[in-house]
Amino acid sequence: MGSIPLTVLLLLASALPSMTNTVINSSDQPATGAAAASACEDCIYHDYCVVGAGPSGLQLGYFLQTSGRDYVIFDRSNRSGSFYELYPRHRKLISINKRHTGRRNSEYNLRHDWNSLLSHDDSLRVTQYSRKMFPDAQVLIDYLDDFQRKLNISVQFNSEIRNLRTEPAPALPDGHLYRMEDQRGQQYSCRNVILATGMSVPHIPKMKGIDLARGYESVSVDPDDFEGKSVLILGRGNAAFEVADCIYGSTSLVHMIGRSRVRLAWSTHYVGDLRAVNNGLLDTYQLKSLDGLAESILEEMKLEAQGDKIYLRVDPDKNEFNEEDFDNFAFREPYDVVIRALGFTFDESIFANGTSALSRGVELTKKYPAIYHNYESVDTRGLFYAGTASHSLDFRKSAGGFIHGFRYTARTLHRLLEWRYEQVPWPTITVPRLDLINVIVKRINEASGTYQMFQVLGDVAVFSEDGHTVRYIEEFPVQLLHQLAEHSGIPVPGAVLVIVMEYGKNFSGAGKDTFSEDRAKAEPFEADLSNFLHPVLYYYNTLPSATDMEGKGYEDTLPKPDNLHHFIEDFLTSWDTSKSHILPLRRFLENVYQADQREFFSASCFQMAMTLGSIPESCHHRYLRGMGLAGSEDLRQAPFSERSGNRLKR
Repeated sequence: MGSIPLTVLLLLASALPSMTNTVINSSDQPATGAAAASACEDCIYHDYCVVGAGPSGLQLGYFLQTSGRDYVIFDRSNRSGSFYELYPRHRKLISINKRHTGRRNSEYNLRHDWNSLLSHDDSLRVTQYSRKMFPDAQVLIDYLDDFQRKLNISVQFNSEIRNLRTEPAPALPDGHLYRMEDQRGQQYSCRNVILATGMSVPHIPKMKGIDLARGYESVSVDPDDFEGKSVLILGRGNAAFEVADCIYGSTSLVHMIGRSRVRLAWSTHYVGDLRAVNNGLLDTYQLKSLDGLAESILEEMKLEAQGDKIYLRVDPDKNEFNEEDFDNFAFREPYDVVIRALGFTFDESIFANGTSALSRGVELTKKYPAIYHNYESVDTRGLFYAGTASHSLDFRKSAGGFIHGFRYTARTLHRLLEWRYEQVPWPTITVPRLDLINVIVKRINEASGTYQMFQVLGDVAVFSEDGHTVRYIEEFPVQLLHQLAEHSGIPVPGAVLVIVMEYGKNFSGAGKDTFSEDRAKAEPFEADLSNFLHPVLYYYNTLPSATDMEGKGYEDTLPKPDNLHHFIEDFLTSWDTSKSHILPLRRFLENVYQADQREFFSASCFQMAMTLGSIPESCHHRYLRGMGLAGSEDLRQAPFSERSGNRLKR
């Protein structure tokens, strides 16, 4: 149809070429550096201006606050998270609030707490605010208020930002600054702008008679208002099914229509698809209790009013189908009520002149702004997106459109900004490669960011030139792997190992039987056939090139590596058993290093040192450097008889 394939857009995004700034709406008067910021005497200047004090804006604000940056968050409302004052309409969140995991590890517990933001204050967890698995939306509002106040995050409420535009400033990193004003006419200037406004504009299809439908944003939430009525719902997502679940006990029937088949979250492994908490209507449909689902392109249909009834018809201007020739037409009976519940799109009214130089994604992501994999606008340098507005990068793949995903992409964005604008490198730890196995095992069994943002964020081990030490980088956007040094400030002198989480390629998708008897694998030798989420290691002797990244398959996380290792999936999602998990990992690393990675007792090291020409790496780094077992003070002071056996054992 003349559109650019999504794969092409993402490949272009991964390349991140140098680009000429596309100016949203420039002033005719050039300015430079500090002069640009003060050219307007009444302007208030900040390095970072964040628009939106919802979860993503507050999360980014927390990182800007803790790093001591000059920033402000603007919000049109008088409180944080005002979106949740109206949505979801029936007030039940669908992000899980699992209070007990059987563990006390705070990082691990975030894997199953989908509503909390990241901070140093463990009391600021939604698990402390509600005992419900799916809390009421008011709980989240109260939580976000506390998060903002307790952490002293700088939010300027009651400030509706308008007329966002650029103004030349050659002395600044991107060659311009941003100008904007609020509803009172107060002018602001900023070096960088981060839009964290979410997706707040209801999607209204170009369909004749659509004004006859009641919008999800305003439809009654009282089931009694639908008593005995026939209802047609336009939409197939969680919002549509949320409405249906509320009213189907009162109606005579509920019909739902959407462009494509229902996508069940348990089949697609995408949390934005239909969740079990909302899907009661599937029962009444499949059990033939009058309710029903059908597929059609809404733009080829029309709504017509006849008296107090509403008919769904085929639009003859857009479809040649003739209803009169087909007396079994599914929508031949009229409805009392039609409800539009088709989700939301991005609000671009913030840009200058009420119009947009904003590029959109294509195909499935056309409702989102088009961005590169560093969360920067494809149109204008220095303009970034956080939260749900950045979900085009992992739409229908990972969790970047939801709190439990974008709390980590917000941290990733902050780290990218820290290096680019503040010359602060990505945080790392450096360990001997002998210890890398311990770091990997700890991360795959605890880390929440790579667990939630699977196939998007990954840990990267950067080997030194001689290969004997490793710098370990957490939660780096893997689609920028070919530009690792450029975006992190970490040099890459040698090989790299990337650790990501993946589902099996053929396991997820609408209509997949994810409950089949052979859905899981158990033996390490068949780890590459694992279906459920599991760690995968990609080893490269040298960094992949831009060409390598562009040439990988759309479903591939990364280009073909020099060595690849899958962990066998685990029912408990604990990859810590000695034979099934640790031993295969050690052997993989030994194959990569071409070196023995076993740990030996001191007596064995002594014997090999006296009798062999070379000794294992662990003996070099432990025994020959005088390093023994690390014991506690109590152990060192304990009488010999109290120790287990006649000598300490490793």
